[in-house]
Amino acid sequence: MKERTLTPGKVRGLAATSSPNGIFKVLALDHRDSMRVIIDPADPDGIPAAKLTAVKLDLLRELSGEATAVMLDPEYSAAQAIAARALPGTVGFLAAVEAQGYLGDPTARQTSLLEGWGVEKAKRLGASAIKLLVLYRPDAGAVTEGQDRLIEQVIGDCAQHDIPLFLEPLAYAIDPAMATDSADFAAQRREIVVDTVRRLGALGPDVLKVQFPVDTRHETERAAWRDACQELDDASPVPWALLSAGDPYELFREQVLIACEAGASGFLAGRALWGEYVAAPAGDRPKLMTELVRPRFLELASIAAETGRDWAERCRFPEIDERWYSTY
Repeated sequence: MKERTLTPGKVRGLAATSSPNGIFKVLALDHRDSMRVIIDPADPDGIPAAKLTAVKLDLLRELSGEATAVMLDPEYSAAQAIAARALPGTVGFLAAVEAQGYLGDPTARQTSLLEGWGVEKAKRLGASAIKLLVLYRPDAGAVTEGQDRLIEQVIGDCAQHDIPLFLEPLAYAIDPAMATDSADFAAQRREIVVDTVRRLGALGPDVLKVQFPVDTRHETERAAWRDACQELDDASPVPWALLSAGDPYELFREQVLIACEAGASGFLAGRALWGEYVAAPAGDRPKLMTELVRPRFLELASIAAETGRDWAERCRFPEIDERWYSTY
């Protein structure tokens, strides 16, 4: 598979979000409505912005020192974390650019970008990389083409501002009678995820942030997990890392091990890591951080460090001469 030549800014951004050995150990805190639901399932809309920000900054202060980077959203955490000095200068951050909702019906998902925000502003703020989440099906016809155009737009913006893009495609059902947690959808998931990686990798993102290619609630054979991850790795022309997608921690831990053994360059962990912490009363959180959340992150980091693949192995570095800046 042909390696891509990175530009200097993208090399810097990927280095700033990974370990010296090229492994992504990323704390995901860019959740918005999904975190509100965890805090108060009965009245998520009643969670004030200040409370959501406070929870995010508490997690950031406790865990950012263990992470190679954090994922932050513009509304509730990015500038707030910087202004509060909760984000250390030694830790990179990925800035989300997508809006929370999706256009179209549930079987034809279209992503929109957050109004008043974008790649240029994120770079000005000091972001190390951009993150774009898209619900995606390679076989959704005109909807797929529309998603591709949006992705290409963000890829172009990232190229203009020389900042790497972490692209996060999530599979969904295009049959209204099929639930995404059903056995029928599970039977399609591997093909959808692998085809998506192949198709979107060719568009030119710098890292793919990928869900596990097997629904492990329906497929319990570890050999099938390994085979699917190897197929995914073979299909990807760019570095990839595993996202938790809300799976329980014990399951995600196994997924990280198998994915990294197959060629993943680490993980980006959110709800699987801190779900219980966010749901708990404030007085219970310090104990949960000490006994649950921090040990989880350290365990995932150790697994990824021992078994993950250096992202740089899939890329070429630019040749720089003394006049490089004149055409940069």
